Amino acid sequence: MIAANVSSSHGEKPRKPPVKVLSSQLREGKGSAVGGGKPEVSIRRLGSRRPGSSGSLAVSVVWMQGTVLEAHTDQNSALLLDETGNFHITGVKNIPRGKPCLSPGKYVMVMGVIQSHSPEPVLRAVKMADLSHNAAMHRKMWKYEVEDLQQTLPS
Repeated sequence: MIAANVSSSHGEKPRKPPVKVLSSQLREGKGSAVGGGKPEVSIRRLGSRRPGSSGSLAVSVVWMQGTVLEAHTDQNSALLLDETGNFHITGVKNIPRGKPCLSPGKYVMVMGVIQSHSPEPVLRAVKMADLSHNAAMHRKMWKYEVEDLQQTLPS
């Protein structure tokens, strides 16, 4: 898969598509602010590098998967856990059909914009999906999916 820019609303600059990441990659990454003060995190790619590629990858919109530990809909947030640690999501009330995903124990996919990366990652959720129906397979494959995508993306 080649990373292409995703068109956004009229008059906005095109954005990069979300990158699959693990919470530990964000936690260990180096943060910076790009145009408009939006957070961007430089993460270390998973796996061995392909020839000619950089060992790091700049991300601002990410795709993560994890188990819901706590849901605080009154605070518009939730705490999730992937195989490498906790991460928080905010803006859960604004996600169409997102609230049913927010029961403790459910395995979910979250696409969101990085708000903070340390001490624990925080995403402003844009999309959520319940993957609980086949959680064992999704959980088992997730690290491989993350590594495969990160090795495919250009520097």
